[in-house]
Amino acid sequence: MKLDVLNIQGGSTGRSVELPEEIFGVEPNPHAVYLAVKQYLAAQRQGTHKAKEKWEISRTTKKLKRQKGTGTARAGSMKSPVFRGGGRTFGPKPRNYTFKLNKKVKELARYSAYSDKVASGAMIVVEDFNLAAPSTKEYKRILENLKVDGKSLLLTAEINSNVYLSGRNLPKSQVRFVNDANTYDIIGADVLLISENSINKLKSAFQEQ
Repeated sequence: MKLDVLNIQGGSTGRSVELPEEIFGVEPNPHAVYLAVKQYLAAQRQGTHKAKEKWEISRTTKKLKRQKGTGTARAGSMKSPVFRGGGRTFGPKPRNYTFKLNKKVKELARYSAYSDKVASGAMIVVEDFNLAAPSTKEYKRILENLKVDGKSLLLTAEINSNVYLSGRNLPKSQVRFVNDANTYDIIGADVLLISENSINKLKSAFQEQ
């Protein structure tokens, strides 16, 4: 499977890149993608929610009324959850939402996301480029040249601060180092832009497994 390499003007460079089948040609596994996305979103939760229980409430424990003869239930404390301002029964407590996911499952999910982008024609291979200085205007012009519409994710072979700073102010644009890309970022993009050398990075990472 080959894709043409485009330059930042949107034209062809005359080169093409071979996409490894084991990364960009696998049968997408929706359940693996679901688990990877679920794990990512769970890790974003702070888990600092807290509600006070009965024993944590500071209120009087003086008996409110006589125990018998009122026709209603007994009440011995204003801390009770049945009263306004009382404790909460089975309220939320601080907790950690993260959970473990096997490395092979996460890899399958990421490769499924890559393969889906290729199959749907939503992936563009662009030549490696750099910007002399951070410029959101210049980065936006590059996206327009490549006819990118909607949310975009650019994967670079190296950590490029100028390109990252240029793209971060655009609400529908993300720039990631290819080794840091996760399934959630990939499937959330309408168009996946991947630099030419990023393909080689993915090949090397796969061969080292």
